[in-house]
This record gives sequence, C-alpha cells and structure tokens, in this order.
Amino acid sequence: MLALFVPNVQASKNPEGPDKTVKIGLLIPDNKSVAAKHGAEMAVRKANEKGGFNGRPFQLVVHSMEGPWGTGSKEAVNLIFEEEVWAIMGSHDGRNAHLVEQVTTKARIVFLSAWASDPTLSQAFVPWYFSCVPNDLQQAAAFIEEIYNKRKITKIAAVADNGYDSKLALDSFLKETKIAGKADPLQFFYENSSQDFNVLLDQIYKAEVNCIILFGQPSASLKLIQQMRKRKMNQTVFGTLSVLGEKELSDQELKSYESVVLVSSGKWLGSKGLAFQQEFQRTFGNMPDAVAAYAFDGMNLIIEAIRNAGLDRDKIQKTLANIKYEGVTGMIQFDNKGNRIGVPGMMEIKNGIPVLVER
Repeated sequence: MLALFVPNVQASKNPEGPDKTVKIGLLIPDNKSVAAKHGAEMAVRKANEKGGFNGRPFQLVVHSMEGPWGTGSKEAVNLIFEEEVWAIMGSHDGRNAHLVEQVTTKARIVFLSAWASDPTLSQAFVPWYFSCVPNDLQQAAAFIEEIYNKRKITKIAAVADNGYDSKLALDSFLKETKIAGKADPLQFFYENSSQDFNVLLDQIYKAEVNCIILFGQPSASLKLIQQMRKRKMNQTVFGTLSVLGEKELSDQELKSYESVVLVSSGKWLGSKGLAFQQEFQRTFGNMPDAVAAYAFDGMNLIIEAIRNAGLDRDKIQKTLANIKYEGVTGMIQFDNKGNRIGVPGMMEIKNGIPVLVER
C-alpha cells in the first residue's frame, strides 16, 4: 500500500435539506479527459429521462485532479463536504485512486473506480471501495489462459514503461505466471513515447520471442506497434486495457492495431453494446472508447444503487455490495473486497472492429 498524505477528514453525514438535485461526483485526471465525462453524462441524462430519483434529477459534479501531487485528495474532500455528493466515481490512475480511497473511507462514502486497475486498492478491505474494471491480476489471468494455455506460446516479451500503473500491471502478470507455473517472460522497459523504439525492437527481435505483451500507455504503445509494422515484425501483440485508454483512433491508427489482441472492454457486438456505441456517436460525434464505456457503466451502477437504497450513504454502500447489473462491459457483481467478479475476455482488432476471441 502506498504511504500517502490524506487530509484529516471525519465521517460525513448525509446531506441535509431539500436539495433539488441528487449529486454524484466524478473525478477525472485533467480537463482534457472528456471520455469519462461524456460516458457519465450520458448515463445521467438517460436516468433523468426516466424520472431521476423520485422526480428529482441526478446531477453530475465533475472535478479535475490536475495539479500538484495530493490534488486528488483535496478534490475528493471538496466533492464530499462542499458539493455534498452521495457517491464518487473516479476515472484516473492507481496512485490517485489510493488518495481518493483513503478520503472516502474516512468520510464513509462510496468510491467506485471506473478505470484504475491497481489490485492493491482492494487490499485495504474497506467496504466503501468498489471497482467495475478488471484489475491487473484478473487481466493477467486472461493473458495466461489465452497465451500459455490456449495458444501454447511460451517465449514471450513483456514491454512496459516505468510509470506506476504499468510496472504494477507487469508485476501482477509476473506474479500470476509464477503461481500458474508458467515460464517467465523476458522483460523490456522504455522511458516515454518520445523515444525511438528501434533499439528496443532490435533487442526483442534478437530474443526470438513469439509474442509481445504491452503494459504501457496509449501513445507509446501505438508508436511501438507502428514501428513493428514498419519493420514487418510478425509477433502476436497483446495489450492491457490501458493500451487504448482514452484515445479516439483515426482510421490509419486503427489499421496499426490490426490483429492486436486486447483485454475485452465489453460485449460490443451485443444489442446493448451496439445501442451504446450508436447513441454515444450521435451525441458526441465519435465512437466511445474503453474509458467512456466503464464510466457509463460505473455511473449507472451508482444511479441504480441510489434508486434502490434511497438517499442514505450507508444503504447505498450495502446495495452496491449486493448489486447484479448487466452493463455494456458485461455482467457486473462485486466480491467482498469490492473487486469486479470474473476473468475478462479478449478481443482482437479485425478490419478496425473489435471482435471477441472465443475461449
């Protein structure tokens, strides 16, 4: 667990007074992170079209965590005590999620993570934390099943940057491969997306690996894949959810991702997934990415919990703990630590379209 500074907050009471709206907080990394905002806005709008909560409209309150380290905890405090939200959803990295988790635990208010995949977030075993995203250990289990067990590939290169989330995802994969008794992958690291990846690719080529797993961020992952294509390297490429992240891909970029296998971010080919994509594109002018999909589901989970529990933070927590919800990212239920239950599937990009990989 990270050693973090958290403001001295006390447990907050349920907001008093006849507020005309039911406020739900959303924390995003910066003001450019519009995908989560749009996904959450769409969920709130649809809920209000159905009458809100007993005639009272839901209101989305968005705060950016942009700024010096520690801004995340400050903004969580502002949402709880100034805005008086009933729950908080976060669409940001794991380090900031730890800050928010500690604040919301002290204040006794639900924090639902809709992007951070850090598995240590649930290890504090606090009842106020939930995550609708498969964590790094669950994603690692999906890779092991697909790569080692199904495809029988043993010579693997794991490529990651030196950021907190990427290294933690790689560590989780190494831990799970050891538990499963599988061969350790070769490990390669890079600093950032501005570097030339040819030296790294030379090392991977000389290692004669059969597949590559990417644990980095979108811009660097795309650049690395493009340089692989240019060099006509034909190793199968796998990627975590973070590889796409919040990124609207151009047609040319989608061609670069052709045949790349990613952790599945939803049942996109089902009726619910297609309806979500079509409405999102009509509303915002672009197709939704994984960030938008999880934000949409996460906000719907909170709205459903409020409708069933009423305006009582303790009851909202208890309702979420027992919820069973079919979203655009599939069935969502939580274990006793707040983790999403189940191992995610895989999807392959074919002709610019994500297609589910059969298990």
